[in-house]
Amino acid sequence: MTDDVPVTDQPETRQLDELLDDIYHGQERIPQADIYRRAVAAELPADLLTRIAALPQGEYSVDEAADLLGGTAG
Repeated sequence: MTDDVPVTDQPETRQLDELLDDIYHGQERIPQADIYRRAVAAELPADLLTRIAALPQGEYSVDEAADLLGGTAG
């Protein structure tokens, strides 16, 4: 077994990308608090919730959020 799995093949990354695709549908920027609330409602893993909670308050584009959180959405 190797650790050379591409980031996009990890279940967490897929979950994050799906969340971002969903919440940014028709939206250009979303506040950090809204991203966190939707992530909790989607029952994302605790480490993703921790990363989202650690984002500074403010609004993020989908590209900014994906870059900061380790997703590939955008």
